[in-house]
Amino acid sequence: MKPIVQISLDLTNLDEALATAEQAMRVGVDWLEAGTPLILAEGLRAVRGLRERFPNTPIVADLKTMDGGYLEAEMMAKAGATHVVVMARAHEETIKCVVKAGKDYGIGVMGDNLGYETMVDGAKRLEDLGCGYIIHHIGYDERRGIAAAGKRPPNPLDQLREVVAAVSVPVQAVGGLSLEQAISTPSYGAPLVVIGAPLVIDSERFSTAANDPMAVLRRICDEVHAFGDVYVKSESLGI
Repeated sequence: MKPIVQISLDLTNLDEALATAEQAMRVGVDWLEAGTPLILAEGLRAVRGLRERFPNTPIVADLKTMDGGYLEAEMMAKAGATHVVVMARAHEETIKCVVKAGKDYGIGVMGDNLGYETMVDGAKRLEDLGCGYIIHHIGYDERRGIAAAGKRPPNPLDQLREVVAAVSVPVQAVGGLSLEQAISTPSYGAPLVVIGAPLVIDSERFSTAANDPMAVLRRICDEVHAFGDVYVKSESLGI
């Protein structure tokens, strides 16, 4: 699988998100993500706005679904999302409902293992229940809380190879990665590179960073796209 660069639009204003997305697409980003803060602030309007502006671009709706799985996925699919996100800690039936909606509406389902007791087990559970992608995710609050206690916060790279080895579907790593670490994830077998808070938003508030990040983002896209194919087991299995 050729690696993909996804930008997470973790903003709270649609106009700002659209402007950021315009710049990101110009420098080589492949997928756009309607981040959770954007969906909370703007609702379905966020996904519709991105779809209208970018009619041919994959759009991930980061719902972090925990319940009402079919309806939430259906709403986002009808608004123009091509992928939705469900949590590993959701009830089994919720995950199944999101997967069914994904099949009914022809959209991808990404399963997020944030907060699961064992990261690898969470990823395996999500794939077993039908998710086509795994998000290996260390949460913002978790990282900050552990750091505030004077301890080293966990990093998605700590167990990324184990997660990749445990599943057959594409994996992305999210949460507290530096830009260089994010660029390195294809070398761990995770072809979906997500660029979000470290580049696009300030660390303490959900808004665009004061500096111009697009030259850096262009370099990231160039390096990730130059990596070459990343082996994904599901491709070799014909899935």
